[in-house]
Amino acid sequence: MRDELWKFALNLYARPGIEAACLQLQAEGANVCLLLCGAWLDTRGVACSGERVALLQAIATPWHEEVVQPLRTLRQQWRDQALRDAELTLLRESIKALELSAERQLLQRLHDQAACWPLDTDRSSKAWLSALLPTPAAHVSPALQALSVAAGETQASLDDAPPLSS
Repeated sequence: MRDELWKFALNLYARPGIEAACLQLQAEGANVCLLLCGAWLDTRGVACSGERVALLQAIATPWHEEVVQPLRTLRQQWRDQALRDAELTLLRESIKALELSAERQLLQRLHDQAACWPLDTDRSSKAWLSALLPTPAAHVSPALQALSVAAGETQASLDDAPPLSS
């Protein structure tokens, strides 16, 4: 399924407290799309390796820096002014839609790279989230812990969902 990571990300992000956790991690320099992919890989039981982390970072970093971040920066720059300008508010919403589309494209690229990686028979390893942080964490932050716990719950709910009928 080509949209598996996107569906997982939407369901995870909609869980209580996850938007705030992701925004906190983003403020700390993390690439949230990479973390969402890492959470998906952890819940699927895909083994984490330095080579795989580097592959995902090589996909995510240029796209994030050249596409997602400029859209986000522009949208954020217009925040205060848009409160007083209805036309700018509409343009800001258009930028937000483009930013979301760019994030979806990034998640699709990450999915295309990682979907074929085999599942690890020992699904207890949860190394992806900490490996994808911009700097090694001395401890697991509450935001990262919340993301990890909610990711497991999200995957379980998706696994229990009835299949879509054709």
